[in-house]
Amino acid sequence: MTEAATLEGKVVAVTGAGRGIGREIALLCARQGAAVVVNDLGASAEGEGNDAGPAEEVVSLIRSEGGKAVVNGASVADPAGAASIIEDAVKNFGAIHGVVNNAGILRDRIFHRMSEIDWSQVIDVHLNGCFNTSKAAAPYFKDQGFGRFVHFTSTSGLIGNFGQANYSAAKMGIWGLSNSLALDMERFGVTSNCIAPFAWSRLIATIPATSPAELERVERMKTMSADKIAPMVAALLTDAAGKVNGQTFGVRKNEIFVFSKPRPVKSMHRSEGWTPETIVTDLLPAMESAMTPLTRSAEIWPYDPI
Repeated sequence: MTEAATLEGKVVAVTGAGRGIGREIALLCARQGAAVVVNDLGASAEGEGNDAGPAEEVVSLIRSEGGKAVVNGASVADPAGAASIIEDAVKNFGAIHGVVNNAGILRDRIFHRMSEIDWSQVIDVHLNGCFNTSKAAAPYFKDQGFGRFVHFTSTSGLIGNFGQANYSAAKMGIWGLSNSLALDMERFGVTSNCIAPFAWSRLIATIPATSPAELERVERMKTMSADKIAPMVAALLTDAAGKVNGQTFGVRKNEIFVFSKPRPVKSMHRSEGWTPETIVTDLLPAMESAMTPLTRSAEIWPYDPI
């Protein structure tokens, strides 16, 4: 194994690591040689309650395999709690080299039925949580001249989905935050990248499926296990991935792809300027062919996982 592609000597914090994708990431990072802070509040898929059991189980498994890990049960939505994740890494293992922002909840509602609480709690856990942990780690990354951020976005934001305005907005916010972190901290040897995962998890299981097409999509999702996501995360945390920065990757079973960033695809100029009338009569018809139609992520990936 290439030494630069392992995590020997690294200390990594993984949020939402008690179950699903986060659990698989924590286990693989430990098997790759990292000491791991296993953070998980142990809440339900909608963010209610807490239970230290899942995180403790992951830590026990890592230790039984000869690895190093500690439990952190803080909520990433609480700035002090998020800071404690990084503090636990430094206190127990002497450093922090990588942060995986995976923690999340779902409060799916069609928009006209979405409450302010549905909105704010999803934003708090996903977007504010991502900011809180990243903010706590950034000074350590800067001072040591090395750091790796891996954040979880979603095709629900990058492409679109029904009934997920809160989740989609949070995940696109994470995308923007990651891009800004990449730009701001590149000079300090820090990278920041996103992953849009395709995997069956307890969060995905909460999404209602009422039509034949949606039921087919659910069955397809069940074939995509969480362990398929972990190798890409582990790779981005390594020394070898130092030139990969500000990117977004999709992982769909055995298929990995990189997303483009929004860029202008067509422009029009009028020397005398535009009026509402000329925009309606000239510009919009001319640009129609370049406009991106509304789609759901399932329409972009209608084929069975590879």
